[in-house]
Amino acid sequence: MTIDDPEQIRRMLAAFEARDRSQDGRFVVAVTTTGIYCRPSCPARRPRIENVRFFADEASAAAEGFRPCKRCKPDEAARDEQAVRAAIEAIRTAEAPLPLERIAALAGYSPTHFQRVFKRQTGLSPAGYARALREDRARDALSETGSVGQAIYEAGFEAPSRFYQALEGKLGMAPSVWAKGGAGVTIRWAVVRTSLAPMLVAATDKGVCRLSFNEGRDDLAERFPNAELVEGGEDFAELLAGVVAAVETPGTGADIPLDVKGTAFQERVWQELRRVPAGETRSYAQIAAAAGRAPAGGAARPANRANNVAVLISCHRVVRTDGSIGGYAYGTGIKEELLRRERAEKS
Repeated sequence: MTIDDPEQIRRMLAAFEARDRSQDGRFVVAVTTTGIYCRPSCPARRPRIENVRFFADEASAAAEGFRPCKRCKPDEAARDEQAVRAAIEAIRTAEAPLPLERIAALAGYSPTHFQRVFKRQTGLSPAGYARALREDRARDALSETGSVGQAIYEAGFEAPSRFYQALEGKLGMAPSVWAKGGAGVTIRWAVVRTSLAPMLVAATDKGVCRLSFNEGRDDLAERFPNAELVEGGEDFAELLAGVVAAVETPGTGADIPLDVKGTAFQERVWQELRRVPAGETRSYAQIAAAAGRAPAGGAARPANRANNVAVLISCHRVVRTDGSIGGYAYGTGIKEELLRRERAEKS
């Protein structure tokens, strides 16, 4: 199927120009002057725009008389993607961990080759993907049932020790505390004026668990309904000053401790956000690919929205593929000002 929608073409052209590997398998690019079609990430020299056509898949391009590029081999990319999708489905539906040899056999690949193919497509090994999947399931079960025992069973962990070992340091609050809305945890908080807007800062004894603009105690109570909320005093002043400085002075605050929770994929997205240098931006697709969810740029958006600590986890540095500003939970005005300050500081 030829793609004619102007908005789709604009996005695909931007991905093609950027050689965006995360878009491989989502469409192919045909060149009328050479009669070939390529992956978006093809390393070959870019043709003139008027000589380019976009197709939804390899079969559609071939039906129009185009042949696959011998350099980027788009047909192999399609086969690899299908193999990885089949492997992911097998991992998701398996009752017990699958050995690499069995997963590779399903795709007709050698174990060593399939390990490379899978990691190139997802950013993780098959075993790493299976572990991340179990972690996601454990978090979901904790949120839904509030029972650590039930979460261990539903996520497929063989023993409680494996559960705690896998999630150590990844949930922020202990699993049982997280499931109970912060029960037994003391959260200190304050609302302080900044040059951007009034800012809410809240922290447990482990680190900052909430940084937001134009929110107050009631908003914090909705997120942690069972925690003890204590307005910060002198013992909170040093941390609060550091957070304010991180907001007012671009590129600082990397050493501020955080206490955040999320799914395995969300936490990988947040890690990638913290790696984006001040003054630079990345697209949702680039962040998703770096976090191991290629090709699925849209997956980064909900992970971005789930970020509880604005600025400290720099979700304001993510823009649309075409370079436009995109959305922001606290208004595009704050996002634009944060980026402006960072670029001015960098220059």
